[in-house]
Amino acid sequence: MDPSIVDTLRAAGCVFAEEEAELLGAAAPGDEAALAALVARRAAGEPLEHVVGWAEFCGLRMAVGAGAFVPRRRTEFLVQQAAGLARPGAVVLDLCCGVGAIGAAVAAELGGAVELHAADIDPVALSYARRNVAAAGGTVWQGDLYAALPQSLRGRVDVLVANAPYVPTDAIGLLPPEARDHEPRTALDGGPDGLDIQRRVAEDAAAWLAPGGHLLIETSARQSPSTASALTAAGLAVRAATSADLHATVVIGTREAG
Repeated sequence: MDPSIVDTLRAAGCVFAEEEAELLGAAAPGDEAALAALVARRAAGEPLEHVVGWAEFCGLRMAVGAGAFVPRRRTEFLVQQAAGLARPGAVVLDLCCGVGAIGAAVAAELGGAVELHAADIDPVALSYARRNVAAAGGTVWQGDLYAALPQSLRGRVDVLVANAPYVPTDAIGLLPPEARDHEPRTALDGGPDGLDIQRRVAEDAAAWLAPGGHLLIETSARQSPSTASALTAAGLAVRAATSADLHATVVIGTREAG
C-alpha cells in the first residue's frame, strides 16, 4: 500500500488509517485513478462503508452506500436477542429495516430457516435492502411502517425487530459528522424525545404479532424506561436486555400466547 495514502487518511483524522487504506485498496484493485477517488471521498469525511460499498455486521458483508444508514456494531445485540427467540420456520419482520441488515443477520443465525420480511419507507435504503434481504431469502416491502405490509402477515409475526430512529431532534447536531452529514435524517431523528417512531411501532404491534410473538426494539439505556412504557401501553409483557460490551439496550415485548 502506498504510504502516502495512509498519510492522507491519517491527516484527515482516520484513527485506523492503515486498515482503511487496505480496504480502500481492495475496493479498487489495480486501478490507481479509482483508488485515488475513493481516498479523496474518505478524506473528505464520507463514511468508509459508503465508500467501499459494504459494512461488516454479525460477520456478514451488508451492501450499503451513499444516503443509507450504516448498521452499527451495538445492533448486533438486537440480532442476538431476536435469534434467541426465533425458532426454525419463524416469521421474522425487520421493521424500519434500512439496508435490511438486522433481518438478514437473524436469518443467517438460524441457517435461513425463517420466513423473512423487511420494510422501510426510504427508497434509497431499500435499494440496498433488496440485495441483503434477497441474499437471505426474504421479501422487501416499501411504505410507512405497517402500511407497507401485506394483510396476510397480520397476526403471524413471531419475531418483530425494529431499530427505529431514537435520537432526539435537538441531539442530531451532536452526532459525529459521518452520521450527521452523510446518513438520512429520517434514520436518525426520533422526534422531540427520540421515541416518536418507537411509539408508533409499539402501538400497532399486537395486531401483527402471532400469539406468543415478540417485539424487540433497540433503544438507549436512558430512554429504555419510556420505551418499555410504550410497549406496556400496547398490551405487551415487557422486559429489557442489556450488553455492557456493546453498550446496547433492547426492550422486548411479548404478546400473550392465549
